Amino acid sequence: MTNLDKQSTSIDPTPSTIARRMFELVEPIGVIPYSADEPNETMFALGFSNYWDVYFAGRAAPLGLVPAELVDALFYNFAPGEVARHIPKVWRTTTPELAIAARQLGCAKALRRILGDHVDTAAFARAAELLIKAATSAPVEGRPMYAALRAVPIPDDVVGRLFHAASLLREHRADGHISALVIEGVGGLEAHVLLALDMNMPAEKFGRIHHLPAAQLGAVIDGMRDRGLIGDDGWLSEQGRAVKQRVESLTDRLASKPYESLERHDLDELIDALEPLAALLLAAQH
Repeated sequence: MTNLDKQSTSIDPTPSTIARRMFELVEPIGVIPYSADEPNETMFALGFSNYWDVYFAGRAAPLGLVPAELVDALFYNFAPGEVARHIPKVWRTTTPELAIAARQLGCAKALRRILGDHVDTAAFARAAELLIKAATSAPVEGRPMYAALRAVPIPDDVVGRLFHAASLLREHRADGHISALVIEGVGGLEAHVLLALDMNMPAEKFGRIHHLPAAQLGAVIDGMRDRGLIGDDGWLSEQGRAVKQRVESLTDRLASKPYESLERHDLDELIDALEPLAALLLAAQH
C-alpha cells in the first residue's frame, strides 16, 4: 500500500494530491546538483571556480547562448543584476553542451554513491522508465525551462535517466510555480520572503536572500507590508498566508499533467520504488 493509498482507501486521490506527493519524492533527486559534492567537482573540472558560476552554467545550459535578461526572466527569483554577473560570462569557460554533460556525470556519480545497491535493482530501472515516461509526456507550451530541457537527449545510463527525469519534472513544476506567483502578483524576491515567513524563519536569515543589502531586503518587506501580506509584527498576515496557500495549490494543479500519463497501478509502483530512494537522499543532505 502506498502513502497515497494510506491517505485515502475509498476515493482516488486528486491530481493535486498526486502532484504534491510526487514533488516530495522527486525533489530529493532533482536537487542533487545543489546538495551533493560530485556535480560541483565535475563542473569545476571544466574550469569553474565558484558555486554560482556552476549553478548558472548547469541550469541555464539547455537554453544555449542566451542573454542574461532571458535567464533572469525565466529563473524569476534573483536580485537585479545577479544573473548578469554570471551570464554570459560562464560561456567563456565552457560550452552549454559540455556543461550539460558534466552536470549529468556528476549527478549520476552522487546518486550512485548515496543510493548504493539500489541502482542495480529491477525496481530502480522500472522507476527510471516510469519517471521518464511521465517527465516527457506533458505539453511544453508555456513551459520555457521545461521545453529547453526536453530538447536535451535522454541519457542511456539508468541513473542518468532517473536524474534527467527528475530535472524535467522539477523545471516543469517551476515553470508552473512562476505562473502561480505572477497571477498572485508576487515578485521573485517576495517569493523568498513569503516562503521564509511561512516557515517561521525571519527573511533576513533565509539562505537565498540573507546576503542582500539590508536596505534592499527591507524595501521588499516594506512593499509586502504595504500590500497587507505582512503584519505589523513582521510575520505573514492572514492575507499573506492565504496568498501562499493559493500559490502552492495552483502550483500543484499545474504540476499534475505529467502523471496523467501513468496508469494508477504504474503510479503506485513508482511511488513505492521512489520512497526508499527519497529517504536515503534526504538523509544524505544532513
